Amino acid sequence: MFTPAAIDEMARRLLEQLPAGVRNMDADLRKNLKAGLGQVLRDMDLVTREEYELQTRVLARTREKLEQLEIRAGALEERLQQELEPTPTQTPEPQADPPR
Repeated sequence: MFTPAAIDEMARRLLEQLPAGVRNMDADLRKNLKAGLGQVLRDMDLVTREEYELQTRVLARTREKLEQLEIRAGALEERLQQELEPTPTQTPEPQADPPR
């Protein structure tokens, strides 16, 4: 199995055997490919790793707050429901008959 260093060494040796004009083409080709690839990546509107990690932390904090708010809302709903239900000691007030 070839290691990356061994492959780089073979590529370097092969490049040394090429005529000077072809070697210069290699440098130009690398430069143009790098510029082209850079432009494609910029056009893809990718985010940096820092931006991604920042948004991941913001999302985690937002989820925590949402969970806390869901718990609080559930407790408030339960409390409101208990306040609206008549207790066993309370008797409903009699409704007056409407006048005829």
